[in-house]
Amino acid sequence: MTSHGANMFIDFLTKSILAILFLGAVLNLAGLLTWVERKQSAVMQDRIGANRAWIKFKSPWLAPVNWLLHPLNALGLFHSLADAMKMFLKEDFMPRGADKFLHTLAPALSVVFALMAFAAIPFGDSIAIGGRVIHLQIADVNAGILFVFAMMGLGVYGVILAGFASNNNYAYLGGMRAASQMLSYEITMGISIMGIVLTYGTLSLQEIVRQQANVWGFAVQPLAFFLFLTAALAETKRVPFDLPEGESEIIGYFVEYSGMKFGMFFLTDLVETVLVACLMTTFFFGGWQVPYLLADGFHWPSGDVWLLSRGVVVTLGVLAFMLKVAFFNWLFMAIRWTLPRFRYDQLMHLGWKILFPASLVNVLITSIWVVMKS
Repeated sequence: MTSHGANMFIDFLTKSILAILFLGAVLNLAGLLTWVERKQSAVMQDRIGANRAWIKFKSPWLAPVNWLLHPLNALGLFHSLADAMKMFLKEDFMPRGADKFLHTLAPALSVVFALMAFAAIPFGDSIAIGGRVIHLQIADVNAGILFVFAMMGLGVYGVILAGFASNNNYAYLGGMRAASQMLSYEITMGISIMGIVLTYGTLSLQEIVRQQANVWGFAVQPLAFFLFLTAALAETKRVPFDLPEGESEIIGYFVEYSGMKFGMFFLTDLVETVLVACLMTTFFFGGWQVPYLLADGFHWPSGDVWLLSRGVVVTLGVLAFMLKVAFFNWLFMAIRWTLPRFRYDQLMHLGWKILFPASLVNVLITSIWVVMKS
């Protein structure tokens, strides 16, 4: 193998490892959110919450194992595992007259495109190992913002196909309403992020994070922060924007799905919640940046310096990114169990008559500010 071929193989292996680690963490976090959703709602409503899925061994020889598992059982952490087993073991029912290929393809499209969007998100700074610089990002795309929004836009096809392929008029109506909601709020999301693009002058997510070393994005783009937060919640189809799935609304686009196909749609909502949390962290909360932490360690305002190795600095950045993402997931769950559901006319009124004009105003103000600054 030539040196060029060896370098290509090493790069491929490195990116594969990063993809497995990052996407594995995302999928595990999405699975954990099924427990967080139950437990956080229980805490907010003064209930005990999920605590019925237990793992307990009857053998006296395994008594120490039962003792170790007792706190996890009491917290109900094994409910996520029980949900996954239930989805895999339930019958995969397909209605008569449904398009079998599209009916199977729809949930796969939703999950795959949601996961592909994570490829452009930087979850850490660069680190040199053996003379090779490794960017903690699955795909270092120059136009990372365009890639993320393209993947999120393609996810709409899964929703449309689910309603269309089910041979159910109500599922079809639910799919059309879900698609119109997602497309409407994607426009506000895209225009609000233009303020970030104008401010930092780049489409690269890694470069946007690096330019937030001193001032985070929400301080320079506060209106864009609230616009993106609201539109992102609508994009994930979560309360108070869960009209495509709401019990009081037209029946959902996945009404004819069961088993793991239904589980894939459910997983997609949670994966999109994690994705939105990652985007909020990247655009507005400095990504992997830690206050006063530079490439060689902490530089405090008092003038003191605490030098750290490069590996420790990068590790702290990854941990900071994870904590920020966890915070936004907690915030989304708190909103989910606080606000009531919108009516569909209120949903469209908010998107087109309030958020959309506000995003245009934000771009106009940012453009004037950038021109005057230059």
